[in-house]
Amino acid sequence: MKHLIPLDNLIAALEKLPGIGKRSAERMAFSLVQDRNGLARKLADALLAADEQVVACSRCGGITVTQKNPCALCTDGQRTDGLLCVVEGPGDILKIEHCNGFSGRYHVLGGHLSPALGKGAADLRVNELLARLTPEHIQEVIIALGTDVESEATANYLAELIAGRGVKVSRLAFGLPSGSAIEYADSTTLSRAIQGRQAL
Repeated sequence: MKHLIPLDNLIAALEKLPGIGKRSAERMAFSLVQDRNGLARKLADALLAADEQVVACSRCGGITVTQKNPCALCTDGQRTDGLLCVVEGPGDILKIEHCNGFSGRYHVLGGHLSPALGKGAADLRVNELLARLTPEHIQEVIIALGTDVESEATANYLAELIAGRGVKVSRLAFGLPSGSAIEYADSTTLSRAIQGRQAL
């Protein structure tokens, strides 16, 4: 459909979103241009507003708005000071907050070490993390990264840096998912579940 350049451009833009393939992008684009209730205009307005007003928090690197920077989590006086949870991206903060099991502060790394992609420590917010330890009187850093090889390497790298500054470092426990059986667990998950066992 190269003769419909505006539609082609819309499809191409939607296709760049994570998890959206060509077919999904085409369906979304057709839905938007065929809608006569102003959805395309509302979406455009929402995208422009987000682009202009949503920014990274100057302290934790999470998502906030320009009028509230540092973010609400960084300025909330009810949260536990001295406890810092390190995550790869802002979306991880949302996931942890939804479980209502953590009351400390956060720090977004902005990814993980990836030599294959040329991503080293200088490309992450490691210096910003280290700069927070003393002024914020951080007593424990919880490393909440994934379990893939690159995230493991990143976690180990951070643990060495932080422990060298006299701060306790812990890692999220990994184990069996709720409702799962041992027979379906891979050996790495099972090993971590045994290591992270708790008293009943």
